[in-house]
Amino acid sequence: MNPARAIGLKLVSVVLFVAMSSLIKASADHVPPGEAVFFRSFFAIPVIVVWLIWQGQLSMGLRTRNPMGHLWRGLVGGTAMGLMFAGLGLLPLPEVTAIGYAAPLLVVIFAAMFLGEEVRLFRLGAVALGMAGVLIVLSPRLSAFASDQMDAREALGAIVVLGGANGAALAQVFVRKLVQTENTAAIVFWFSVTASVLSLLTIPFGWVVPSWGEVVMLVLAGLLGGLAQIFMTSAYRFAQAAVVAPFDYASMLLALIVGYVVFDEVPTPVMLVGASLVIAAGVLIIWRERQLGIERGRSRKGMTPQG
Repeated sequence: MNPARAIGLKLVSVVLFVAMSSLIKASADHVPPGEAVFFRSFFAIPVIVVWLIWQGQLSMGLRTRNPMGHLWRGLVGGTAMGLMFAGLGLLPLPEVTAIGYAAPLLVVIFAAMFLGEEVRLFRLGAVALGMAGVLIVLSPRLSAFASDQMDAREALGAIVVLGGANGAALAQVFVRKLVQTENTAAIVFWFSVTASVLSLLTIPFGWVVPSWGEVVMLVLAGLLGGLAQIFMTSAYRFAQAAVVAPFDYASMLLALIVGYVVFDEVPTPVMLVGASLVIAAGVLIIWRERQLGIERGRSRKGMTPQG
């Protein structure tokens, strides 16, 4: 265990993911989301393969006992990625980031629904707090349906990103099932492969010939996405999830800076309040998971026969 190293790796992954999202956003006015998903997934594959070779896990990364599980995870996760990329073309970067924080909250609900996991009152309360924050962020956008003063594109963007958060949460449920039979390397590798292949199904819906500048940005987004995935995966090898996971929320600070400096996006007080509630809810759930883990560890020690 090396918490400092784990936190450092996690922060690097957060920086890379925000950079990737910024590159996707910069090309979103011209490049369709399905095409962006292809570049993001396909050009992550070489990075992941090199990492697997370096780790001596290439054979494990290619081996699978549950190909249909990877297919479903790729379909749901790739769709969620496409919705998020579409949202980046419609909403400010910090707002997309804030709504995306709904995903780990929704995982709690979906895990109870589909995996039979027990959800107690504390976590339900935290989820309710977080979803209230999401609704606060969404409220100015959704009011466009009742008023002509708001931009309908932004209202659509809010719905699209929320759909992406739901898809990302559902994809995590598939991952929880996959880890029962699959190696982490295989899950990382086959997601990129399946998402790349499935994204080709969107060609009839209007792919474009990107400019050279857009090609560079999209390829770089794929490479950075692959690297970010590797750093994120590596971070959890050196510390418990409760130590590492809260640093996901550093992406909000980075998104605010990049949005303001690069895209001239000024966050609204409503968005900041809503995002703060979502982040607080996420941290509460992580803290509660840590407490439960400590209690389970004590229970196991108490059950151990004494010599």
